[in-house]
Amino acid sequence: MAGSLTIFVAFFAGLVSFLAPCVLPIIPGFLAYLAGSSLADARTHRRDIFLNSLFFVIGFSLVFAVLGVLLNTLLEAIAYDVQIWLSRIGGAIIIFFGLYLTGLLKLSFLNRDYKFVVKTRFKSRYLTSLLFGSAFAAGWTPCVGPALGSILGLAATQPGSAFSLLFAYSLGLGLPFLLVGLFAAQASAFINRYAHIVAYVNKGFGIILIGLGVLVFTQTLSRIANFEFLNKILLQ
Repeated sequence: MAGSLTIFVAFFAGLVSFLAPCVLPIIPGFLAYLAGSSLADARTHRRDIFLNSLFFVIGFSLVFAVLGVLLNTLLEAIAYDVQIWLSRIGGAIIIFFGLYLTGLLKLSFLNRDYKFVVKTRFKSRYLTSLLFGSAFAAGWTPCVGPALGSILGLAATQPGSAFSLLFAYSLGLGLPFLLVGLFAAQASAFINRYAHIVAYVNKGFGIILIGLGVLVFTQTLSRIANFEFLNKILLQ
């Protein structure tokens, strides 16, 4: 149960990263630009925009996959006493980002606008999208950093689960990109209409992170699994 919960949180964190208010409004136009098109022509270039979106998602997913494998390898070799301190540090990081997302903690450097800039374009637009997706993950903007930072903090407390957590995060972040790539023109209008709801999504996720961070810091996350186990016994 506890493992399923953290995987779900990682997936939801990916969605929250996509919904970052300083990134979300410009995503449809950016994906169209990568495909060599514009939002005005999005309907006639839907296939090209979707394929470039796919390569963009593959780019940042590869980076997160490699990071997950490295974290798994490093964390599984760490002594148990060190893992206890990692749990405390990771829990504190999760709480910190949770407080930021709820608005209780104000940090100006995390509120900077993110600007997509493609300085180098290759003959293959797919290669451009793939490489820029990798750069998007490697040089992550502070604007959407809290959600990713929370998952990295959670991964540090669960040796062996880092790859699964980052894969779930990539899935949560990548699926909306593919949907927007498929319906770029409609997505732009939809995003502009409902952009005000994003703030509430971030606050709700922040509350979830605070609770999760407390459980991780106090090393009581496993009690969720134990509680589920007791319920099964009582229902038998």
